[in-house]
Amino acid sequence: MTKYLTIQPKTFTWEQEIKKSRFILSLARITSEGDARDFIEKVSKTHYKATHNVFAYVLGENDAIKRYSDNGEPSGTAGVPLLEVLQKNELHDIVAVVTRYFGGIKLGAGGLIRAYAGTAAEGLKSVNIVERLTRTKVTITLDYKHVDSLTYWLTKHNFQVIDSQYDTNVHIVVPVAEETLLQFQTDLTNQFSGHIQFIIGDETHFEIPLK
Repeated sequence: MTKYLTIQPKTFTWEQEIKKSRFILSLARITSEGDARDFIEKVSKTHYKATHNVFAYVLGENDAIKRYSDNGEPSGTAGVPLLEVLQKNELHDIVAVVTRYFGGIKLGAGGLIRAYAGTAAEGLKSVNIVERLTRTKVTITLDYKHVDSLTYWLTKHNFQVIDSQYDTNVHIVVPVAEETLLQFQTDLTNQFSGHIQFIIGDETHFEIPLK
């Protein structure tokens, strides 16, 4: 797998109205099928008066587990379109439930497909999506007077600060790809004339917000 995207925060809701029917998207990050079932049950209990609680989820870095349910809607008009939106957006380890409160106007098969897929697609535009990357944790230590210059340099070169600590000096944590680590240190050492220190940590997963 070349890309791992998921959502942050770990739960999210969004809704819209289509021809007097309410469609409510509920999302959650999951680590197991048990998590998915628990979330689906929770949403279904919250919206127990709803006409339908359609769901889909994908689990595993390569989507080894994929499940969906039309929950009473005509076959192929709800669960599959919902699943396809998750996969089109390359999201992983996520469960989506679209709740429908019927408003009295029938949508037809095509209308249902557009409504369920559209609710998921539009809702995803409002959620924060992060990319999980394997990076080396680098802690940069330097004097307070250099902080603004360092922040500018990091931003200019597309490095993200994930943590900052302050004592007699400033300690800034940045995830750096292993193949660029040496160049990163060399460039910053030159930039600050050696008035900078590095602590190289372990490789780990970092979740970087997509811009």
